[in-house]
Amino acid sequence: MMDDYDTYDAIGLAALVAQGEVSPTALLDTALARTSAVNPAINAVVNMAEDAARRRIADGLPDGPLRGVPFLLKDLGCEAVDYPCDVGSRLFKSTTYTRNSAMFDRLAGAGLVPFARTTAPEMGIGTATEAVVYGGPTRNPWNLDRTPGGSSGGAAAAVAAGIVPAAHGSDGGGSVRVPASNCGLFGFKATRARLPDGPYAGEGWAGMAIEGFLTRSVRDTALLTDICAGPDLGAPYAAPALSGSFMQAIDRPVQPLRIALCDTTLTGEAITDTCRDAVHDAARLLADMGHHVEPARPAQADTVAMMQAWTDIVACGTAESVQTKLRKLGRPLADDDVEGVTRGAIAHAATISGADYIACIDTIHLYGRQMAAFFQDYDILLTPTLAEPPAAIGRLAHDATDYVGYRMDRVFPYSPYAAAFNASGQPAASVPLYWAEGLPIGIHLAARFGADEVLMALCADLERARPWFHRLPPERAGFTRS
Repeated sequence: MMDDYDTYDAIGLAALVAQGEVSPTALLDTALARTSAVNPAINAVVNMAEDAARRRIADGLPDGPLRGVPFLLKDLGCEAVDYPCDVGSRLFKSTTYTRNSAMFDRLAGAGLVPFARTTAPEMGIGTATEAVVYGGPTRNPWNLDRTPGGSSGGAAAAVAAGIVPAAHGSDGGGSVRVPASNCGLFGFKATRARLPDGPYAGEGWAGMAIEGFLTRSVRDTALLTDICAGPDLGAPYAAPALSGSFMQAIDRPVQPLRIALCDTTLTGEAITDTCRDAVHDAARLLADMGHHVEPARPAQADTVAMMQAWTDIVACGTAESVQTKLRKLGRPLADDDVEGVTRGAIAHAATISGADYIACIDTIHLYGRQMAAFFQDYDILLTPTLAEPPAAIGRLAHDATDYVGYRMDRVFPYSPYAAAFNASGQPAASVPLYWAEGLPIGIHLAARFGADEVLMALCADLERARPWFHRLPPERAGFTRS
């Protein structure tokens, strides 16, 4: 096992394997030992598949750019034959698949060694990861009393805790970027349809959801996105073509950009002083790097209407998934099948007509046009990722049955930025540039639709200007990195 495991990102570990300095088996053993050491405290890694991982190594790993690197799959999406999934729910516990998703095949083809899945809130509809199916909340390695976020909370906690340098996630309303912010990681949401959904889904949440990654370095996300980018067979639409690769983009100098600084919510409400200080600190850094930064927010974009439409679309998607599962089981919904918020989402979906649903899609498409108009004048919109520091465990739990109130009155004020760019389809990222009272505070950057390479390159510039890879959570009672 490696004593200096923490000093390498995924690309660095792959280089050691390629040079014969460490074996894939030794890396897997290290990741499994880390899991045993820290998972009791953070409850992030589930559905262990050690046998499948060892079989992949024994059968001969593909000679890909990440050959031999241990990896984790979110317990939602990235469907794969050898990796059962709970979807964060007792109803879906131990779901198996008869074929791999395109996303999984591309990751496996790069030589990665998945060995387990990571926790998620039930069906991915929360910003905290506390699903009942996992027997308790997932905790933030920076402070075990705080949430790592959601819905890719387990992935973020596992990476921050040093189990793996990178993990799979997904983002339908901030579900990569919010956990990245809470756990001091880099999280990138690509332009709509940049990454494959099939064959198990045509699109996620009317095109608002997309796969992604939680990483400690920008280059890991760049490479993982290069590996997976492009439509799968029969995809209903595709993202605009890239000019090159993300790995090429992060080595190109970024020309001066016009950056809009928003230190309120997108609708003008005040945020906590900590997050306001964080975004002003980032603005000063960007100005020092040669970019033009000025105060502005997309006031012409109807963010409240967008969020209401987002809430209705997700309710309908949740209800459809549950109904499909129950049809396969041949029975009605039982009292203990799903949690309160999910039950509330199903009830809310029953009030939404087909015409209402189409109107919701029209609303998010209009929002994308409104945002595109704002980005005629700016290359980047700069905000915090969240309106406040990581929330306490339990504050955003899924027990409440008032689904609309949960989303609009609890989650949206806490996370008022991220879902905007799921609705518009634009690329957006959370960058770990700021810490306060021992907690990471993410900085959110969004770019024009299709301008993924510009955004990734800017994030790489920020990483060079203010490196964060060395920042690791402290040891705490019941939690150790060794």
